[in-house]
Amino acid sequence: MVLFFFTVIIVAAAAGLFVVVFLSRPSDQTIGVFFLIFAAVCYAAAEVAVSQARLYRYGIEEALAVCSVGFLCAGMQAALFSGSPYSSRPNVAQFLVPAAGVVFSLWIWRRFGFSYAFLAAMIFVLFLPGYWTSSHSAQHLIVAAFYAIGLIAVAAVRSRHRLDYLDEAYSLVEAFLWVGIYLAINLQLSSLDLPAHWRIGTRAAAEFARPFYWGTWVLIWCLPPIVLARGIRQKDRFVIAVGAIVAILTFVSNKPYLGWQRHTWDPMLMGILLTSVAVFIRRWLARGPGGIRHGFTAARLSGKDQRWINVGSTVFGTLSPHATAPSPQTNSPDFRFGGGHSGGGGASGDF
Repeated sequence: MVLFFFTVIIVAAAAGLFVVVFLSRPSDQTIGVFFLIFAAVCYAAAEVAVSQARLYRYGIEEALAVCSVGFLCAGMQAALFSGSPYSSRPNVAQFLVPAAGVVFSLWIWRRFGFSYAFLAAMIFVLFLPGYWTSSHSAQHLIVAAFYAIGLIAVAAVRSRHRLDYLDEAYSLVEAFLWVGIYLAINLQLSSLDLPAHWRIGTRAAAEFARPFYWGTWVLIWCLPPIVLARGIRQKDRFVIAVGAIVAILTFVSNKPYLGWQRHTWDPMLMGILLTSVAVFIRRWLARGPGGIRHGFTAARLSGKDQRWINVGSTVFGTLSPHATAPSPQTNSPDFRFGGGHSGGGGASGDF
């Protein structure tokens, strides 16, 4: 992470230096072309760092790849659409900027295997519908449709890699897509005015047509069982975790959906429910033959969980070092050793 952030700082400083030195009075188009050139240079440097210098997962090549995506989008915006960046009615062709971000982020993920690059592509997708329609309902449907298409494609490709190392990478990507679909259809969580909607749940219903609003309410109850069934069938820990998370989010957002009053004891009831479910599942698995049921067990079989615990402990120690390390003891300046005399040197105990 240190190498990543230092590389980003170095690349940004180099870009700023070139602009100041070689472009005395640059226009937006000139800066845009310069950013596009820098995007190509950063990507070429990332390729060379991996293929020639053998730098992989060092942070340096990751920062170069990320900077290439940023320079590409900023360069396209400045070179092609600098005349109306803050217009109330943006140019429809401006969707090419986030579209380029989607395509190039997917390429970075496919080429280098950086999972967060796929997550960046999903974030770029969120900006696409705003250039095509002003209907909030249509925007939610378009985003969910994009994620659903990606999910189908990933599931089809993943079926050919069930027994090799790529299965875990596709598992994480599939989990991202399930979360994206759920957040796109849960209007209480994806609303721009989330605090107000959670205080008064009916305000979210007023922004959407009633059939669409209540259709999404039905979907957020149908999606968690589907995700859990998919994860259990594939024995996929990431997808199972996502299924559990979206199920909890469904319970949490149900009252705002229905416009019911929220109470201070709601989190306590949710905690009791989750604890009861966890204890029941653990005991049900433990009572199976050898503590195993259908290939699942509650016993720890590897040190992967312990590794995450160690990482969490390290992060906690970094954030609050005084809570894990004792403070140094300070000696009182008035305390003096006394009574002893060294032999032969003539020095007293105060020496």
